[in-house]
Amino acid sequence: MSADNQPAVPATPAQAAPPALPALPVTFRPTRTRIVLLSVGAAMFATITAVALMLERLTTGERISFVFVAVLLSSVLVLLSRPKVVAEETGVTVVNLTTSRRLDWAEILRVNLRPGDPWVFLDLSDGTSLPALGIQPGVARNQAIADARALRALAETRGTGSREN
Repeated sequence: MSADNQPAVPATPAQAAPPALPALPVTFRPTRTRIVLLSVGAAMFATITAVALMLERLTTGERISFVFVAVLLSSVLVLLSRPKVVAEETGVTVVNLTTSRRLDWAEILRVNLRPGDPWVFLDLSDGTSLPALGIQPGVARNQAIADARALRALAETRGTGSREN
């Protein structure tokens, strides 16, 4: 029995309540992964730059090349931390590593995150599938599943595209 004198019954997947719709606008992004990437990028930049400045034998050109490599490596990590999915009243913006795509709700037929998928895939009304790297179960699996369910619920309630029932 639970505290309110009701029997405690675990919810099975079929009995689980549908996810509550998040307030819009909402941004989905792999926060832990982003924190790790940006922290490592900053630490790496600081370390390489410090080494370049502390080594007395280096010429000015060599020091500049050290700092350039530090900027280059840090930039790659910043690029890897870029993905996000922004859901708004009018649609969804999917920001991946080097591209950004704006979709109307009606264009999204289904939000998929199958076991083993590295990130969410959006099935679109034009017959294509768009990877949404902003929701990825790598480090925070439970959060990614919750985000995928929330995005799916939003797409199902706001979209007008044809769906299989």
